[in-house]
Amino acid sequence: MQALRITICVLTVIMTLLTLLPVSRNQRWWVRVWDFPRLQMASLCLFFLLTELAIMPFGDAITTTVIILTVACMAYQSWWILPYTRLYPVQVKKTVPNGHSRIKIMNSNVLTTNREPEKLLAQVRHYQPDILVLLETDQWWEDQMAELDADYPHSLRCPLENLYGMHVYSRLPMQAAKIQYLVADDIPSMHFRAELPSGEQVILHCLHPMPPSPTEADESTSRDGELVAVGHTAAKARYPTIVTGDLNDVAWSRTTRLFMKISGLLDPRRGRGMYNTFHASYPFLRWPLDHVFHSKDFTLIDLKRLDFMGSDHFPILVELALTPSQGIDQESLEIDNEDIEEAEEKLSGAGVKSSDVHKADKLNQPVYGR
Repeated sequence: MQALRITICVLTVIMTLLTLLPVSRNQRWWVRVWDFPRLQMASLCLFFLLTELAIMPFGDAITTTVIILTVACMAYQSWWILPYTRLYPVQVKKTVPNGHSRIKIMNSNVLTTNREPEKLLAQVRHYQPDILVLLETDQWWEDQMAELDADYPHSLRCPLENLYGMHVYSRLPMQAAKIQYLVADDIPSMHFRAELPSGEQVILHCLHPMPPSPTEADESTSRDGELVAVGHTAAKARYPTIVTGDLNDVAWSRTTRLFMKISGLLDPRRGRGMYNTFHASYPFLRWPLDHVFHSKDFTLIDLKRLDFMGSDHFPILVELALTPSQGIDQESLEIDNEDIEEAEEKLSGAGVKSSDVHKADKLNQPVYGR
């Protein structure tokens, strides 16, 4: 019993240190990685607490300290994930489909080594998205998607062998479209304006930045800088705006919150659930990496995490209605001077400027891609 008590005390101290680590602005991967498993860590804290109450002697100073640390860690971790539960007010209003002012987007990280394209194609046929965003696509995946050309006459294509290829297929006409490499020569992003059946136009930014990890980027610098730069651009756009993709960051992280504050964009998951998209093969290690953020001009028709299709990510499907009059009172996250300073630090660290991001709201720009 004594050995078990010592073990639970040591584990509680470790949990406390891991909880405090991401509080810093340190961008090293071994710091930022602890932004991800907040749900898992909150669950472990609950397990620790129940164990401590069962085996630790009451009235003991060590017991009191350990229980206080456990409760504090559990409360702190829960605070971050609370907005992505049904216990929190929704940020985006639900609406009923009406007319042609709507857009349906399907976002899927296919996993380059996945060799089950038929599963993805079956989902596309079933859900009929207006815009399909595919990530980690190489030339093999482009070839497998050839049948989409008949129904998706507009596209941007950037097949790559480095896990950062990207393809966008659209039923909607694309204008002022451009493929960019904002923070690295081999990591593309796609930016364009889509015309809805109603004739209204919306801007889309499709992103897949590099994650902080021991096998990818040592720091989150480039990812964070790209998000902030696109956030600034979205905030100044003259058209309704959507940002989508695998951002390699969780919905509740400090950086994603900063992106939402800078851009003024909304997250339809807030108040509805986490919609964890990664890792598809490990239910106990899942978090929301694939996102669709949008301006207040939109309200929500439908939001789904789709079924397994052979990748390590689940696809996500979002259908939005362009209803500016209904959405005008939807509340974005508040921004303060500290947020502005942090955003400038991230831009400077990544060597990127907001002006670098392609502004698809400029008129009479040429269309790139096929």
